[in-house]
Amino acid sequence: MTVTMYHNPRCSKSRATLALLQERGITPEIIEYLKTPPSEAELGQVLTILGKQPDELMRKGESEYREHFQGKALSRAEAIALMVAHPIVIERPIVVKGNRAAVGRPPESVLDVVFPND
Repeated sequence: MTVTMYHNPRCSKSRATLALLQERGITPEIIEYLKTPPSEAELGQVLTILGKQPDELMRKGESEYREHFQGKALSRAEAIALMVAHPIVIERPIVVKGNRAAVGRPPESVLDVVFPND
């Protein structure tokens, strides 16, 4: 089963997560989500798998968050659409395998997704 990683190569946690996977023999499908944002449907599915609401997957320190999200009452669909339009606010990295997903903060948290029976 394919392991997919939403990755930002400029992020130290994202690089550490990728290195951790590679050290364990996993070569994930890399999606540099700042260059190729997920579709609204894909991001919605990732949120569902994670069991999170959009605001739980946002980087609240980003200026785009303050400009487009902070203090606004957005529906789930509106928040997802804005996250796709401004992918810098999406927390990273995210690792997905089948119907399991985790945010790599800390990087070791993705190991349960990739190796669920260990």
